[in-house]
Amino acid sequence: MSKLIIRGGTPIRGKLAVHGAKNAVLPILAASVLCDNGVNVIHNCPNLRDVTITVEILRYLGVRVIRTGNTITIDARKGIHGHIPQYLMQELRSSIIFMGAIAARNHKAKISMPGGCELGPRPIDLHIKALRELGCDIKEKTDYLYVNSRHLKSAALTLPFPSVGATENIMLAACRADGMTVVENVAKEPEIVDLANFLNAMGAKIRGAGTSRIEIEGVKHLHAADYTIMPDRIAAITYLCCAAATGGSIELTHTVPEHLETALSLLAQCGCRIEARDSTVYLQAPKRLSAPSEIVTAPYPGFPTDAQSLFLALLTLADGTSVIRETIFESRFRPAAELAKMGASIALCQNCATVTGVATLQGAPVAATDLRGGAALVIAALAANGTTEIDNVCYIDRGYESLTENLTLLGADIKRI
Repeated sequence: MSKLIIRGGTPIRGKLAVHGAKNAVLPILAASVLCDNGVNVIHNCPNLRDVTITVEILRYLGVRVIRTGNTITIDARKGIHGHIPQYLMQELRSSIIFMGAIAARNHKAKISMPGGCELGPRPIDLHIKALRELGCDIKEKTDYLYVNSRHLKSAALTLPFPSVGATENIMLAACRADGMTVVENVAKEPEIVDLANFLNAMGAKIRGAGTSRIEIEGVKHLHAADYTIMPDRIAAITYLCCAAATGGSIELTHTVPEHLETALSLLAQCGCRIEARDSTVYLQAPKRLSAPSEIVTAPYPGFPTDAQSLFLALLTLADGTSVIRETIFESRFRPAAELAKMGASIALCQNCATVTGVATLQGAPVAATDLRGGAALVIAALAANGTTEIDNVCYIDRGYESLTENLTLLGADIKRI
């Protein structure tokens, strides 16, 4: 198993292009099975473990997939079968989006319960309830879901919570259902807009993506599309935090600054100088960060839960005390125990973390417990005195392309063994 060895204390400086978005490419790859006429070509697909698993699922379903660099070509014209085994579904949580895609294309599915990072309960009841309202007959037996969607139909739905995954599953299923589906209180994340744009490029009729109400007019067939994945906003925030924590500076290209507004605002509160224009964001860190009083995670356009661990690490070195309130996943504070091994001062109480900045962190042996928690340890290690060994790098590989190489180019003393 790989480890990262990081000798901290060197400011992160330089210019970097942000890779394609993990949370956009996975549902778009799943959506590609809806195309029964032509070959989809998807560009800017990052080389990530989660993307590799998603490609394995597509191939298991009988789809022809060719990867050349960051472009993936997908041919599903011969149809798909509906079974995804447990060993593939358990690799990533977002595999549940295949339920809506298979329901719309194949009409029958046998899908294992999904896996992924252990961030606390993430029930899929919203997905199941919504698809049932769209006419799917879903039976839960042992570890599998059995889906029959012979009578897929339109519906008027209101989600009790703006779940990203449930919104995606509804879009995937409803775009091939008869009639007009109207969904209220949907997720507004940029990745939802990216999925809608891809489906519309294939001939779907989806309106309102990015707002709280989406209208989906079903169509009989979808054709091939040539599409480019949006930039990864969480990867962008990660590299910004690396520069901020180390007192450095960074210029990120291939970004969408408006997707980063809440994080950029907080970084400015920490004392960083921020310049955002067109598709570029520049950050210059102060000599010492200042602690914002409170951070509260919320669905987009609020502060993203995926960035919470990153700021947890960052604020361990800020002057003052911050309170972070996690409202999405109850186990997002698992990195706190590892950061404490490096000298961080973090007090936990239910869904809150109180972070009091310390003068320095000290390198130590630590282990990633999830994707973003692993990235948080990288941020802390880059700023710490001495050497940090980070175990369980497989978690980090799920969401960051060429992390070691990129940080090396930015001046970090980092290697993988």
